[in-house]
Order: sequence, then C-alpha cells, then structure tokens
Amino acid sequence: MQEPSAYGTPAYNPNQPSPHSLKNKLVRVIWNFVWLALYRPSPKPLHKWRCFLLRLFGAKVGKGVHPYPSAKIWAPWNLEMDDGSCLADNTDCYCVNKIRIGKNSTVSQYSYLCGATHDYEHPLMPLVSAPIMIGDNVWITADVFIAPGVTIHDGAVVGARSSVFSDVNAWCVVAGNPAKFIKKRTLK
Repeated sequence: MQEPSAYGTPAYNPNQPSPHSLKNKLVRVIWNFVWLALYRPSPKPLHKWRCFLLRLFGAKVGKGVHPYPSAKIWAPWNLEMDDGSCLADNTDCYCVNKIRIGKNSTVSQYSYLCGATHDYEHPLMPLVSAPIMIGDNVWITADVFIAPGVTIHDGAVVGARSSVFSDVNAWCVVAGNPAKFIKKRTLK
C-alpha cells in the first residue's frame, strides 16, 4: 500500500467507493475554487502570485518557478517544483501521488503528467498511484503523456506527442508512442 500524505494519499479499500479521504476531497474542493477564482485568471507574468497560492496548499516551490495560469494541478500538496522549473500553458498535472519537476526543467504546453491509473485486472478497478520524477535540465516537449511511476533522468528530452511508460536515461532524447531512444543529447 501507499504511504499516506497530509491530505490522505489514496489506498484501496473495497468497502469505500472512493480511495480519497474526506479531508482530501474537501481540500481539493477549496483548491479548485482558489484555482478558478485566483490562480487561473491571473495574468501570465504573475508567476510569484501562483507560486504563493501553490505554497499555501502545500506545494514545494523553488525560486524562479514558472507555473502558467492554465496549468491544471490536481493536488498541490503532492507537487514539487525546483528552482527555474516550468509548467507551461494547458499542462495537466494529475498529482494523485508525488510529482517532482527538477531544476531548470520545462514541461511544455498540453503535456499530461498522470500520477494514477486503475488496476484493470481487479474487478473493481481500484485507483493505483505512483510518483513521477523529472530530473534537472529536462525538456518535456509539447503534448507528451507521462505515465505513473516514470522517472525522467537529468538532461533528457522527450519529443513532441510522445507517450512515456518507462524510465528515460540521463542525457538521452526519446520520442514516439511508446517513447524509444533516439540519440544521446550532446551540448555545444
């Protein structure tokens, strides 16, 4: 089973229709209101304001972080953004479990960080979550899907419209569905 977070990380219970605690649900309702009323309508340059709101809800946010106003964040208390990281426009950060974005890493527009899935081999298909770890100096390009439990190591680049279901080695370029190794990344 998973370790419980401050707001109740999901754990399967066959007698309960939802794996989320009442506290988790209530805090998400409040967060959704704050996201709609204060986060989403904020002007693009107000990254510090959005960082402040994320921190209020338990996110660990470094310096110079750029969360854009249309970035959807499911549970900020499970989000960690290191210095200089970015969640671009229209990204979806489904952080049922921990999602970490390393220093100077960018998650580009329309990408989906999916921290949970369902166990389709069980008759009740319970929710199963796993952390997503994105290292330092990583570029997740446009419209990328990252599955639960994936680690993208330092310096990697994931090509546009790729689907990542397994870990990506450091300083590699991957692309495709499923994402496959293309080449080593070299710096000039």
